Amino acid sequence: MKDVAREAGVSVTTVDRAINGRATVRPDTLKKIAEAARRVGYHGIGTFQDRLDQTLPALKFGIVLLKQSQEFYRNFAREIELAVAARPDIRGEAIVRFSSSQSPAEFAEILLELGETCDVIAASAVNDQKLDRVVQDLKSRGVPVFSLLNDFAQGIRRSYVGLNNMKVGRVAAWLITKTVHEPGKLAIFVGGNRWHGHDLREVGFRSFVREANSGFSVLDTLVNLETRKLTYEATLELLDRHPDLKGLYVAGGGMEGAIAALRERHSEPQVALVVNELTAESRAALGDGYAIMVIETPLSGLCRDLVDMMVETQGRADDGVAGQYFLDPVLHLPEIV
Repeated sequence: MKDVAREAGVSVTTVDRAINGRATVRPDTLKKIAEAARRVGYHGIGTFQDRLDQTLPALKFGIVLLKQSQEFYRNFAREIELAVAARPDIRGEAIVRFSSSQSPAEFAEILLELGETCDVIAASAVNDQKLDRVVQDLKSRGVPVFSLLNDFAQGIRRSYVGLNNMKVGRVAAWLITKTVHEPGKLAIFVGGNRWHGHDLREVGFRSFVREANSGFSVLDTLVNLETRKLTYEATLELLDRHPDLKGLYVAGGGMEGAIAALRERHSEPQVALVVNELTAESRAALGDGYAIMVIETPLSGLCRDLVDMMVETQGRADDGVAGQYFLDPVLHLPEIV
């Protein structure tokens, strides 16, 4: 105890009170003692930590993600749980819910359920007026909502956190048009008409191709509902209808279907494929040349920054300014994956 007291800059009596709970010790002093106990390897560190935890504010984080079957969203859930657990200044709990569909009604139900018990919510959800009303209701009850990856409830939610989707689309078009030397047709998949982020990626993709004026043309946009099966079938049909297809960008989920179709149809890579998010399947596609780039969301950094922003909302009045927080994507190429 003398070593702990010396390291913490407090008296031995104060350390004794902290261990045995004979008198109230201020939270900042408890924290100082706990940190000192860790540094000197004191065997009673568990006692300090238990008492310190009881002085910290409890905070419940509601998180809404998409299909739990997809590796990307399982990784997302794990990273948000790690980010919450890493905060030393709160007793945080991450309550993660997965939507099984793109139905606004399902998203609304999950948001309202989380709003009953959570202090702050972050969600990856579709754009729909029903969700605007739900987010407004939560806001009026003092439960701020953040939009993740796709910016919904604009002007109502606290902030958008994710990539700059317009730039993501332009990056995909830049690489395809710079690496494919023979002009031809390009195609793009989006998850659905309610994904504002996908719309922006499509706009960025098309605008770059148009500005580049390099002989490429972009076909009508295809909707795949972020499913492997639809993407697989539509990619095979694309290859049949357009023998001069040179490039393909999957702006959302379902990339596994495109990878499978290209492998099935071509024994050697012939179409430049760009996808989002590094998973086992997209990594393998990079390795064997069936994908030329993976644009990855830096989940670990995003989750740390998101939790920081969510914590900052507590005890602070909403200033009415809806923000945007962009992270830089991580670009993976075949030679450096």
